[in-house]
Amino acid sequence: MMFRSEILGCGSYLPDRIVTNEELSKTVDTSDEWIRSRSGIAQRHIAADGQATSDLALRAGQRALEHAGISAAEVDLIICATTTPDNTFPSTAAKVQSRIGMVGGAAFDVQAVCSGFIYGLAVADNFIRCGQAKTVLLIGAETFSRILDWTDRGTCVLFGDGAGAIVMRAMPEDENHDGGGNGKGHNSGRGVLSTHIHSDGTHYDLLYVDGGPSTTQTVGHLRMNGREVFRHAVTNLASVVDEALDANGLQRADLDWLVPHQANKRIIDSTAKKLGMSMDHVVLTVEQHANTSAASIPLALDVAVKDGRIKRSDLVLLEAMGGGLTWGAGLVRW
Repeated sequence: MMFRSEILGCGSYLPDRIVTNEELSKTVDTSDEWIRSRSGIAQRHIAADGQATSDLALRAGQRALEHAGISAAEVDLIICATTTPDNTFPSTAAKVQSRIGMVGGAAFDVQAVCSGFIYGLAVADNFIRCGQAKTVLLIGAETFSRILDWTDRGTCVLFGDGAGAIVMRAMPEDENHDGGGNGKGHNSGRGVLSTHIHSDGTHYDLLYVDGGPSTTQTVGHLRMNGREVFRHAVTNLASVVDEALDANGLQRADLDWLVPHQANKRIIDSTAKKLGMSMDHVVLTVEQHANTSAASIPLALDVAVKDGRIKRSDLVLLEAMGGGLTWGAGLVRW
């Protein structure tokens, strides 16, 4: 029997503390106008002292399960996409597993920085398609504020903390057709239609953290060549969007919504322009959340689902690029 991954629900969590551009300008050589003009960011959420990535992940996961109407006992796999785990090991996913009420199954982390949620989506979808998992809780969670150099105005103003999650369940392919799409072929049913992931390690030094257990034995700080990252992002993201559409015999005009990684409004604007998409069909949350790395796509997705923009049978394209360089896309019929 062939299975498809249907998305049953989503959820998100943001720390209570909000740091505005004005507040940052009191400690960093920057201004609200400087930050907004270069990134579109107005504020970011920052985790409280003692609040770990697993705390954010747990809350987002619980809300996704509640939205899906699924109990934690039904989950047989938890995947947490994160670059800022609680500890070097064990995984943050294992900690969530112990606190959420999941019994049995497996839990592990994936790390592809800002592309982490897309990589996690690909892994979860393949587990379901292969029949190795029936119900997956996929979480993207970050406390990026812990790896920022707060004296570097080129990077510290761009990031924030948060978590988002979705619940995925195996659905027999022959039962998963509800009139969405063109009514024929493999792109007519609901759920994950396809995922596409890439990396290019030759650009490792464009976006990285200058620390780690096997090198400096420290956590380190984020370092970025912003100009080069921007250039690669616009090209790679437009390319992987077309790759996803071509794989499903679809056109750009078929897309109802683009839910991009919320890194920078200028990157999102440029990607949408390259695709010929109106910004009215792009979910944009970077102004309120800043760049939350692996959490940004599920956070934006949850906002658009809960406010009613994304509706049943809508064709939704998720895409991201991050350090590595890594990039990828997932095409979903909601």
